[in-house]
Amino acid sequence: MSIAFQPTRLVGAIAIAMGFSSPAFAQDQSSDKTATLDTIVVTASKTPESIKNVPARINIIEPKILEQSPIAALPQLLQTDASINMVQTGGYGQSASIFTRGTNSTHTLVLRDGVRLNTGSLGAASLPFIDTTDIKQIEVLKGPASVLYGTDAIGGVVQLISKTPEKTSAFVTGEIGENNTYKSILGADLAEDGFYAQIRGQRLESDGTQVTDFKNSNVKTGSYDQKGFSAKIGVEKEQYAASLDYAQNKGNSMYVKDIFDENFALIGLKNVAQDFKNEIINLKGRVNVTDTVSVNARLSQFKDDLAQRNSSDFINNKTQEAELSTKWQFTPHQNIMVGVAHQKTETDLLSISDWSTVDYLKDVNSTGYFIQHQYKDEKLNTQAGLRVEDHKTFGTHTVGQLAARYQILPATSVYSNIGTAFRAPSNNDLYAIGWGANPDLKPEESVSYEIGVDQNLTDNLTVGLSAYRNEVDNLITWENSHNINKKEATFTGGELNLNWAQDDLLLNLGYAYVQPKDKETDKDLARRPRQSLTLTAGLQNEVYGISTSLSAKSKPRDNSKVGGYATVDVNAYWNINPNIKVFTNIQNIGDVQYETAAYGSGYYYINGGRLASAGVTFRY
Repeated sequence: MSIAFQPTRLVGAIAIAMGFSSPAFAQDQSSDKTATLDTIVVTASKTPESIKNVPARINIIEPKILEQSPIAALPQLLQTDASINMVQTGGYGQSASIFTRGTNSTHTLVLRDGVRLNTGSLGAASLPFIDTTDIKQIEVLKGPASVLYGTDAIGGVVQLISKTPEKTSAFVTGEIGENNTYKSILGADLAEDGFYAQIRGQRLESDGTQVTDFKNSNVKTGSYDQKGFSAKIGVEKEQYAASLDYAQNKGNSMYVKDIFDENFALIGLKNVAQDFKNEIINLKGRVNVTDTVSVNARLSQFKDDLAQRNSSDFINNKTQEAELSTKWQFTPHQNIMVGVAHQKTETDLLSISDWSTVDYLKDVNSTGYFIQHQYKDEKLNTQAGLRVEDHKTFGTHTVGQLAARYQILPATSVYSNIGTAFRAPSNNDLYAIGWGANPDLKPEESVSYEIGVDQNLTDNLTVGLSAYRNEVDNLITWENSHNINKKEATFTGGELNLNWAQDDLLLNLGYAYVQPKDKETDKDLARRPRQSLTLTAGLQNEVYGISTSLSAKSKPRDNSKVGGYATVDVNAYWNINPNIKVFTNIQNIGDVQYETAAYGSGYYYINGGRLASAGVTFRY
């Protein structure tokens, strides 16, 4: 079996982890507290709302973090959130698995402007192949969200919000770093009287680093080469809006593959190259029928293709979606949204090895009908929803959610939510015979409970606390070379966020603890560290800034050799004038080496070590 097609193959791209997430009620990295409190998010309710009103824990990776380093890949940006464990190997273009609050890597739904990026074959998104060049912010919603998004959103939702031009401008950015890594971007925006257009082009190359700790090997590093293009055109008026968004990213990556002797003993590794291409087409529209009634519609298609260069192996995924919803503001404080979403997912896969052949063509149709009620006033914000999902393979599933946030005091708010979710097995789970597929698998179902409090201790210091428990029935896991349903798994944990800012100084602390338990054995599930910590401190203003970020994980309580680790990143920038910006980044400044996941036969994937880089942006 080719490593590129293994669901458990774990990797991450080498990039800069300069950013940090800003939780609800957290202060901005600048001293402007009001700006952060007014941060607008869309993932929690499908419509724009202030982050301070969301009755759940939602973190934001902000625009200035995304702009700090073009080289930074999505896996590295996401691991700045303490509640996420990003399991990665040592270079760009390798697979990456996201574990949100301890749940499975297939339990986090990844979206771009509402478009589902989780593939039909694996059930998870191809994180290292998703470019963030035209992304404005990333929203990380913790907890179940199946009411609004259907299958896969058991652990949470990660949504990439693309940029919309606000003024006419043009820019060019270049960044170059160690391991012959560089990225260049060209972009232009047009905005006038509600009409806008945007275009981006980008190219990234890297020699990469070693992927495993296999000794005496002539295997080259995991090199990576990709280029992309995106364009958007639209109109935004008070009574109506429409946009057409196109994005394409393609390239190739080098990974390693086993070499066995006649007794199937691992005797070496070799380099294997693969080509990838992903493409998004997203057509959206809004019409305000009256002052209180609006209609939203979306048609989209996402294609994710992967082909081996030295064999006939390939995976072609295509997801087509159509969604229509209506929102009615029937009182000044209440609104109700009803909608229907249809999804068709198709997977065409072929993989040939010495001991098995996996060959299938499958399509899955699913239609969801949802309703959501919201109440909002100065102190109380509630959200209640219900969804009925008619799945072609697994029949009808009904999920619900009830959540509320209450402002007890001017500086204190509390929230609580309860929700159910489900995940249908992926096509690989069901049909990849030879990879442990099990056509008798049942869908995973969950119920989650959460409470939290957010407190402004002073004008400059805020703290957020939350506790949760997520119970998953029929958890799909790999055991004895087959996919099986575990009777029940539980994920119990808590989070702490501490944020301080005064003038140009900032300090942000994130701590997460989770117990990921298999209830039958009372043992921790693999690849889940119980404790995670992120800490960022620095000085930032409109002209210059420098900050240092610490990321630490405890040793997972499984039987692997993988241990805990801590890395430190440094970044700095200087806006010489409104048209020129220079910046530098150092990921893992101490060049800390650690294993990230078991490779097999006593060997392990390893991290990518240090990567120092510098860049410049010219803007017109």
